[in-house]
Amino acid sequence: MDLILVLTYTAICVAIFKIFKIPLNKWTVPTAVLGGIILIGTLIMLMNYNHPYSETSREYFVSTPVVPAVRGKVISVNVEANVPIKKGHLLFTIDPVPFQNKVDSLNAQLVSAKLDYDRAVELKKRKIGKQRDVDITKAKMDDLTAKLGDAQYDLDRTEVRALSDGYVTQMLVYPGLYVVPMPLRPAMVFVQHDSFAYIGWYRQNSAMRLKAGFEAEIAFDALPGKVFTGEVVKVLPVLAEGEVQANGTMIRLGLTGRIAGRIPVQLKITDPRFAEFAQHVPGGSYGQSAIYSDSFAHVSIMRKIILRMSSWMSYFFPFH
Repeated sequence: MDLILVLTYTAICVAIFKIFKIPLNKWTVPTAVLGGIILIGTLIMLMNYNHPYSETSREYFVSTPVVPAVRGKVISVNVEANVPIKKGHLLFTIDPVPFQNKVDSLNAQLVSAKLDYDRAVELKKRKIGKQRDVDITKAKMDDLTAKLGDAQYDLDRTEVRALSDGYVTQMLVYPGLYVVPMPLRPAMVFVQHDSFAYIGWYRQNSAMRLKAGFEAEIAFDALPGKVFTGEVVKVLPVLAEGEVQANGTMIRLGLTGRIAGRIPVQLKITDPRFAEFAQHVPGGSYGQSAIYSDSFAHVSIMRKIILRMSSWMSYFFPFH
């Protein structure tokens, strides 16, 4: 863009010098050069500040490790990797036999305990039994009811289901695998459909020109020559570089303290054309974006041209 402005200004100056037959001397030439520097420099500074650009933008998503609530052998896998599924879809099933046996055993014990309780109550009514016998049988019945609830819960958890719309990626679960309820050893990785977000990382210099509702554009390296319109959803209020956690060490200026950090801005693509290309943009895709504020709006055309030129440059890369 800088080169285009310089060439355009040069062409205008040559035309003016020829049309008006202005002589080339030590006054006219330096004046034209100085005027170009001031004009072009002013335009570029207005564009950079009022219409910020981020060469580091990315599509982020949330992945949830699927950890079974019970341990056991997997007897069936009911989902395919990277195929969209709905909430409640069965992911895989753990052998329910031991859990069903426990439920049946507790049911039988509960029936016996209920009979004992009824007998104790009847004997108490006839003034033959004791209140303590009633209390003991009632406590045993309540205890078995609670244990039965836990056992039924474990039995229900042998069917592991999706808790939201999304898909399983990098699935490594197959029938015969023994899974355990350990957070460090998830059985699957589930990606939520509604968790995808586009984040642009902007320099702090333009913080005054970052506001929800402003027009934005985003271009992905995966889609050379394509620029999609959108808008700013929100500007995140904190920077990761300033994060501290409670510990026994005092805050000090280290290597990370010297890094300025960038402001994360969440963007939303509103361009209807994006639906056609969304399948070619995998989660985590890298790109670049620009935000157009309501200040000096006429200068935004320069930023739009630069963003499109950068997008076309994605066709060229020196790797093979």
